[in-house]
Amino acid sequence: MTTLLVSHHACIDHDPGAFHPESPQRLRAIQRILEGEDFMLLDRVEAPHVTRDQLARVHPLSHIESILDNVPREGVHHVDQDTILSPDSGEAALRAAGGVILAVDEVMSGVSRNAFVAVRPPGHHAELHTAMGFCLFNNVAIGAYHARSRWGVERVAVVDWDVHHGNGTQHIFWDDPNLFFASTHEADAFPYTGKVEETGCRDNIVNCPLPTRSGGDVFREAFGERVIPALEAFRPDLILISAGFDAHAMDPMADLNLKVADFTWATMQVMDVAEKICNSRVISVLEGGYELTALASCVSAHVRTLMDH
Repeated sequence: MTTLLVSHHACIDHDPGAFHPESPQRLRAIQRILEGEDFMLLDRVEAPHVTRDQLARVHPLSHIESILDNVPREGVHHVDQDTILSPDSGEAALRAAGGVILAVDEVMSGVSRNAFVAVRPPGHHAELHTAMGFCLFNNVAIGAYHARSRWGVERVAVVDWDVHHGNGTQHIFWDDPNLFFASTHEADAFPYTGKVEETGCRDNIVNCPLPTRSGGDVFREAFGERVIPALEAFRPDLILISAGFDAHAMDPMADLNLKVADFTWATMQVMDVAEKICNSRVISVLEGGYELTALASCVSAHVRTLMDH
């Protein structure tokens, strides 16, 4: 079995406008780095459309229709100050969620060992009823619920190392003890959630807010001493990673100081748990990461680790 790369050109066409940090160049930078010789053995597939029924496992129809009905024919539509729809945003959002669905199917069926889903717009800030933080639909939550519905998976975990707390995923998972969410993120930063005391209905939420300007030592301590033991204790049948790379020291969107090696290490930690507990079933989904050189380097190291572990 190989590592699966899921993407689609439509995810580049989502364009929130000049100077917006969540730009099409993010995915172009990732695609360029993954065209290199080191990645020749990746199995590559295009993301399909998610269906409305698959979206509706997570989001109410009112939210789905609000997003898709407000996609403009020209120009842009502001969902909020930072979350913007362009004429191709609906197609991109449907492909982004659909890419996670496909990755779940390929990994759960045993066709692929693990997967990296290189799509945009990202998803982890999207609440049940609300698009926010550049996110329209909650891609990882949609994947988790699909794993349950299609494959009978009981326990699904999401590990989120984006520099911003995945408030949407946390809220969607909060009341279900068979869904687990763990996050490392910069403390007191957007979206101003993710306090240590936010623990879910049955300690199924683990938050590790990191002080501003923390480096890899602080990140590794929190990840190794809190996230990994909790993940092991939860014993998931499937692990999804909300793989944001904006905690890198070069990223302008926040103020943590991680290096590429820290993301490689975190990937290996998750893969070790997956190998012991859930037959190495890991699906990584792109979230943030806005400095293009750092983003490409982090993704390169992350995907190589998925391939080699």
